[in-house]
Amino acid sequence: MKIPNTTSNITGFILLGFPCSREGQILLFVLFSGVYLLTLTGNDSITCVVYWDQRLHTPMYILLANFSFLEICYVTSTIPNMLANFLSDNKVISFSGCFLQFYFFFSLGATESFFLAIMAFDRYLAICWPLHYPTLMTRRLCSNLVVSCWVLGFLWFLIPIIIISQMSFCGSRIIDHFLCDPSPLLALTCKKAPVIEIVFSSLCPVPLIILCSFIMGSYALILRAVFKVPSAAGRRKAFSTCGSHLAVVLLFCGSVVIMYGSPASEHEAGMQKIVTLFYSVVTPLLNPVIYSLRKKDMKMALQKFLRLLKVLIKNVLEQLESKIVFNLFTNIYKNHI
Repeated sequence: MKIPNTTSNITGFILLGFPCSREGQILLFVLFSGVYLLTLTGNDSITCVVYWDQRLHTPMYILLANFSFLEICYVTSTIPNMLANFLSDNKVISFSGCFLQFYFFFSLGATESFFLAIMAFDRYLAICWPLHYPTLMTRRLCSNLVVSCWVLGFLWFLIPIIIISQMSFCGSRIIDHFLCDPSPLLALTCKKAPVIEIVFSSLCPVPLIILCSFIMGSYALILRAVFKVPSAAGRRKAFSTCGSHLAVVLLFCGSVVIMYGSPASEHEAGMQKIVTLFYSVVTPLLNPVIYSLRKKDMKMALQKFLRLLKVLIKNVLEQLESKIVFNLFTNIYKNHI
């Protein structure tokens, strides 16, 4: 890997990513391209199915559709730049590109935490207050919660990115990561600011701890209510409605807690990359599988949607084929005349 010489007057950063041979970089490019396409396809399918099927226009599935769209945005904030770096010799990202990636990646991560909390709240109302659920979780309340998640998520890191974008950076411009993380960015500043470092180190874990505590509290109440259900079939049905969401919560929150709960050191840089990769790439890839396999309504809607999509594609191909044949015979006829 070719790295340009670093100077005090720098014009960008170098994202090391996953250093390896040229053949390894190409292999990683193919691997992550496949993961990216699968993630887009899976999450986009859920979003389209919920929009297309009127029966899924309920608060639970509306939240799920927004969550799937969020996952598409989340992986898009990192993987395209990662793919470009695999094929690049210098691995350079501009200041503006780095700051934009930082803002969107962490804002979308915060938004995901808010959505997971709201989805847990929705399951709590559905299981603990089933008779009052339709009047409590109305379409208007659901819409307000969705808008609040997006707005709060993107406001959370607005001031930090403004502060860090105004800083001066000196010396080495190498970031030993595949994205612009705040810790290595602050390490490259010309003037150390302990207060800002404390603010940055608190902004990520604090909302996560609060939201995870809220989610765990909601599920504690849900479990208490489920164990009071007299029939085994009723308990299985209650578990099936929230099991998929709990699995996603454990995947996302568990990996993020490991990431920000472990001390940053050079020896742990590789592990932190893997953990970041897990919650930013692997979790969005698994979400469609978890939700589609665990929910019967979603599986049926997906099957109908895929059948309809297959018919539409077949009709389009037939029309294209007919048009091509028609144009071919038209040209032959004109040539003979």
